Amino acid sequence: MTLRRDFLAANAGKRAPMPGFVLLVHDRKDGDPAIRVGFTVTKKIGNAVVRNRLKRRLRALARELLPEGGIRGADHVLIGRDGGIERDHALLKAEFGKALGKIARGEDSPSRPRGPRKPRR
Repeated sequence: MTLRRDFLAANAGKRAPMPGFVLLVHDRKDGDPAIRVGFTVTKKIGNAVVRNRLKRRLRALARELLPEGGIRGADHVLIGRDGGIERDHALLKAEFGKALGKIARGEDSPSRPRGPRKPRR
């Protein structure tokens, strides 16, 4: 996924927060069974090297687990968290499987309440 509107739509979907990342899943309801995936890491996490390393780790997890555990016809967005860069790969993999299971069972966490938006500069 590359379009901002797809990421914003995923934000309105189901969410499963984990220590190393947050998984967002949004059913597109367009009849296409493809599993789409997107990755994002904010600048709060670190410099470009750290952010790209975390995105590479998240991409590897998605390649391993989404073909079997992903929800068909849905967009999956992985938001990297600060703890994700130093977590063990096996632990991240277990957490990702747990997050996919939670979403599949409908045990998503509620979205955070949004306050008034700050104007963009």
